[in-house]
Amino acid sequence: MAVVKLRSPLRELAGGSSELEFDGRTVGEVLSGLEAAHPKLIGWVIDERGCVRPHVNVFLNGERATLDERVQAKDRIHVLPAISGGAVSVAERTRPKMQAVSPEAAEEAELLVGTRKGLFILRGPRGGPMQQVARTFSGNTVEYAMRDPRSGTYLASVTHGQYGPRLYYADDPLGEWDQAKGPAFPEDAGSAIDRIWVVVPGEEIDVLWAGVAPAALFRSEDGGRSWEINRGLWDEPSRPSWQPGAGGMCLHSICPWPGEPDVMAVGISAAGVWLTEDGGRSWRRGNKGLVARYLPEDARDGAVDLCVHNMYRSPLEPTTLYMQFHGGVYRSDDSGEAWNDIGSQGGLPSDFGFPLVQDPNDAGRAFVIPLRGDFDRVTPEGKVRVFETKDRGATWAPLETGLPQGEAYLTVLRQAFGHDGYEPLGLYFGAESGEVFGSADGGATWTTVAEHLAPVTSVRCSS
Repeated sequence: MAVVKLRSPLRELAGGSSELEFDGRTVGEVLSGLEAAHPKLIGWVIDERGCVRPHVNVFLNGERATLDERVQAKDRIHVLPAISGGAVSVAERTRPKMQAVSPEAAEEAELLVGTRKGLFILRGPRGGPMQQVARTFSGNTVEYAMRDPRSGTYLASVTHGQYGPRLYYADDPLGEWDQAKGPAFPEDAGSAIDRIWVVVPGEEIDVLWAGVAPAALFRSEDGGRSWEINRGLWDEPSRPSWQPGAGGMCLHSICPWPGEPDVMAVGISAAGVWLTEDGGRSWRRGNKGLVARYLPEDARDGAVDLCVHNMYRSPLEPTTLYMQFHGGVYRSDDSGEAWNDIGSQGGLPSDFGFPLVQDPNDAGRAFVIPLRGDFDRVTPEGKVRVFETKDRGATWAPLETGLPQGEAYLTVLRQAFGHDGYEPLGLYFGAESGEVFGSADGGATWTTVAEHLAPVTSVRCSS
C-alpha cells in the first residue's frame, strides 16, 4: 500500500487523518481509492476532467508527480496546496540620508488608492482623515498606481475584466489619462500579459521598470510612454521550470541600486530572487537561505519554486534587502545573494503575509503586516497590527494604537502598504474591506484615513 499524506483542509475532509494507506498501481488509482473511502474529498484534488486541479501539487517520494506515475508499496504521496502566489562595498554605492522635514512642510498628503473598482485619489493631512477628491477607472481593477517623483508623472496599472491589462499615465490625476504603448509581449514571445503588478523608477533619467504576469520585466526610457521587454530575464534558460503561485507567475518586486543603473534585484512568485549587474543582460539566482516550508522536507533542498511575496532594498545601505516570503520574513546583507531568517523568532504572531515597508531613512528599520497563514489570510487574533523592527529583524514590536483590536479580520494585499519617505515616516495601508489607515509618526498612532471604499489592491503616497 502507498501512504497518502494530507494537510488541512483535506485532512478534515478525510475524517481528521493526516496519513492514510491505499492500494493502487498509479498515483491516480491511489487518489481514486482515497476519494472512494472519503467521498467528501471528491472534486477537491481531481477535477471533473480527471485532472489534478491547477492549484494543487502532488508529490511522490518528494518529487512532483503526475497521475500516471507508478507507485510501489510504502511509497509516500503528498497532496499539497500550490503556493499562492557578488557583494559590493556599501561605501561605494550609497545615497545621502533623506532630509527630515517639519510637520508644517509636509502637512498635506495625497494618496493613490487602487481598488477592485477604480482608482481613488485622497487628499488631506498626513496620517489624518482624508477626502476623496476623485475616482477614475471606475468598474476596473487598478492593480497599482504611483507618482514618479522625478517628473511628477502619475502612472496606473488597470485591468479590465474582459479586455485585459493596460498602463496609463497623466500629469494631473484629476485630468485626462493617456494609454501607454505597452507593456506588451513581442510576437515571438508567444505569451500575453495577464496583469501589470508594479512600476518602479529607475536610476537613469526617464527610465522606469515594470513587472508583469506572466513573470517578465519591462523597461521604459521615455517616462512610461512606451515599453520594451527585458530579453535577458525572459529568455532565461530555466524559465520552463518556473512555477506560478495562485496569483499567477508574477514579477512584483523590483529593487534598483541607487546610483548604479546596471544593478538590480527582482522578486518573482514563485521563481525566487534574480540578480543582475549588467543592466539585465544576464541574471542569476539569489535564493540561498530561503526555506520553502510549503514543500515536503525532502523536497526543499535545492528547490527553485520559491514564493517571494515582497522585497525592498535599503537606499541608505543597498546591500541590505528585506523580504516577506510565503511563510518567512528574511533579510539579506549581501545584496540578495543569501538570506537570513528574521521572522520565526523575535515576536511576530505569524511570519506569513504580503505587505512590507522598508524605512528609507534607516537601514535597520522595516514594517510588516502579518496574516494568519495561507490557510486563512486575515490578521491574527482578530487584531489589526503593524509590526516594526528597529534592529534589522532581531525583535519585532506591534504598532496598534488607533487600529481595530477586536473581531477585526482584515486582509491586506501585497501592494497595499506604502510610506511617504519623510522623517518621521508616514505610513499608509488599505484592506480588502475598504478601509485605509494612516500614521504620521512612524506607526506610533494610527487614524482611519478613509472607509467604505472598494477592496483595496494598492496604496502609494504621491506627495
